[in-house]
Amino acid sequence: MRILVIIFALLATAFSAQAHQLSTAYLTLEQDNNATLSGNWQLQLSDLYPLMADKGIVLDTNQDGNLTWREITNQQAAIQAQLLNQLTFEQGGRRCNMTVAGNMMLESHANLPYLWLPLAVNCPSAAGLSLSYQAMFDINTGHKLIVNISQSEQSINRILDTSNRSLAVNMQSSAMGETAREYLYQGIVHILIGTDHILFLLALLLTCVLYRDKQQWKGIDSPKSILLSTTWIITAFTLAHSITLTATALNWLPSSRWVEFIIALSVLFAALNNIFPLITKLGWVTFGFGLLHGMGFASVLGELGLPSSHTLLAVVAFNLGVELGQLSILLIALPVLMLVRHQWRYQRWFMPLGSACIALVALQWSIERF
Repeated sequence: MRILVIIFALLATAFSAQAHQLSTAYLTLEQDNNATLSGNWQLQLSDLYPLMADKGIVLDTNQDGNLTWREITNQQAAIQAQLLNQLTFEQGGRRCNMTVAGNMMLESHANLPYLWLPLAVNCPSAAGLSLSYQAMFDINTGHKLIVNISQSEQSINRILDTSNRSLAVNMQSSAMGETAREYLYQGIVHILIGTDHILFLLALLLTCVLYRDKQQWKGIDSPKSILLSTTWIITAFTLAHSITLTATALNWLPSSRWVEFIIALSVLFAALNNIFPLITKLGWVTFGFGLLHGMGFASVLGELGLPSSHTLLAVVAFNLGVELGQLSILLIALPVLMLVRHQWRYQRWFMPLGSACIALVALQWSIERF
């Protein structure tokens, strides 16, 4: 029982986290036959503000809590100088010349405002280029830079983060293996930090080891029955979100701003259903909610970006990563729940109280996302 308490205590400390709001920047460049790269770097305004503040540059000069375009342009020279220090291209240990190639503009990704900075990079030759990126990592360890560098029919698409801050630019190397590894890793990371998906799974698992008898929850004696029931529920969830994740990421289905709100409602329903059971056979209900969770996964994949040359591979790898992360949660939680399923304290107290905590978190998310 102590293990369960610790798990829920850890989740409670993170309950206000917004599972799908990432700190993501985009670097898009095109390389010509020489060593010249031209394109743009896009950074969220919500990231620009703390990054400049960390460098001693105050953007919100009237201190009204709102960052305006005039306040940004008033500090244009300082902003550009600081940003160019955070991103470097090198060749043979020598730094390439990088300049701002035009005016800054505002852009939008996932309905969030971004600063659009045009760049030009000139190096002595096209061989042996390397990219290093430092912005935001000391402020936000969850920050990511989506890098897309293209040349004719070839492209490199990589994700830089706090544990991987550099990239060797080699257009001649095969990108398939690296792309698969990168998006597999991102899929695993997302499910493990996606609090709403974790709580939805936990809400389902809490009663997978129980059955309803005379309006009371009791422990299922047969481990085989528990495994069969759990397998059916997890399979339904996996199949459903795999379908919509793939379809939405490939633009076969339109995305909707209501998805995150309905995902929060699905967590709320799963938790309340443990306390006031309306549906005891959860397979088809889980499948239906899984379709919505898949669209939520796809929104994150959309923020991360997809490589133009290996789009389907990236989607499949990300999906597989999500499944591996989900399996790790199952392998940790289910054995613990099976050990305590016959204890009256679990049946009468911990399961209802744990479900109530999940419901309260989901209710807050529902209000925030409405």
